[in-house]
Amino acid sequence: MKILQRYFASQIIKSVLFVLVAFLALFAFFDLIAEINSVGRGAYRLRHAFIYILLNLPGYIYELMPVAVLIGTIYVLARFAANSEFTIMRASSMSTLQAGWILIKIGLIFLIFIFMVGELITPYTSAKATAFRDSMLLRDMTPGKFRSGIWSRDSIYANGLEGEVIGLRFINIGGLRTDRTIRDIHLYEFDLHQQMQRMITASNGRYLGSHQWELSDVTEEIITAPGKKGETRFPASAPEFKTKKADAMTLLSELTPDLLTVLSVDATLMSAYDLSVYNRHLEANSQDATAYKIAFWKKIIYPFSVFVMMGLALPFAYLHFRSGGISVKIFTGIMIGVLFMLLNSLFSHLGLLNTWPAFLTAILPSIIFLLFACGALWWVERH
Repeated sequence: MKILQRYFASQIIKSVLFVLVAFLALFAFFDLIAEINSVGRGAYRLRHAFIYILLNLPGYIYELMPVAVLIGTIYVLARFAANSEFTIMRASSMSTLQAGWILIKIGLIFLIFIFMVGELITPYTSAKATAFRDSMLLRDMTPGKFRSGIWSRDSIYANGLEGEVIGLRFINIGGLRTDRTIRDIHLYEFDLHQQMQRMITASNGRYLGSHQWELSDVTEEIITAPGKKGETRFPASAPEFKTKKADAMTLLSELTPDLLTVLSVDATLMSAYDLSVYNRHLEANSQDATAYKIAFWKKIIYPFSVFVMMGLALPFAYLHFRSGGISVKIFTGIMIGVLFMLLNSLFSHLGLLNTWPAFLTAILPSIIFLLFACGALWWVERH
């Protein structure tokens, strides 16, 4: 059995790598075509486009690996069946359960690889790719979908970042630069009764560490309540404004450059740790974190989809065609892989729209395909 394990592993790993490289070349070509329109803008040149595409490749590896595992495994098993190798293995007392156990142990290698790429490599390279491209195009990292910049909500505590919550702060940032400084800052602070207490505007902000920001060119407007409570006659009931100007001031906030960077990077390319940190930030400030919860659970569950893909590939070893067998099986595998990716994306949107539990939304596509794999395996065993 150890000999069969090594034989299966060597053949499947080589086939999966070949399929993965082919996919990466195809997607890199599509990206290059898309980037041609940006070449020549600012300092962005063709060599920069190649660097940007190269930095994005780990993200494609993470997304395409389960499909590559499916196609590569189908190719190997179909070739075993076409050469009657799988028949000989079965005649030598290898059961379906043993074949599945062999594939599971090979799948562990791919699972660890996907997890490392998704947690350690992709978040770093994706952020670098976005920052590099924006710096060459001479623009901020602010996501284009936010015309008014980045909005965030922050809590104000009695003792810095600890103690009782005494108010809320809404933060609007015009742009996040590639050096992680911010510009065009507007702060609106409210008490717990939704009464505005202070407005602050600043031209620039620099992160000092330990949740401290240094704001420059600051204008602070302090709003005080009317002098006579219950008075409805204007202007006695009007609040009083006091304006202060300063060259710089220090702001203590839960917001950090890492949290701001979340908004400029696709959630699917973030690490599970970053997603969990941002989820806690949103929940602490009573904001909707459904989309990021779904992304977090998908990040946890997605590497395990290689087992589902290998389960889907195993029945193909039992199917025999007289002609065109391998090509038909590979085409079927490609269609199943595309369907899995589409269904995975579809369930994310359905879960978000229908407020399904995040864990259920993330795991449902894998469960559906796993049941299909078990059904297909039962059918080929019976026939």
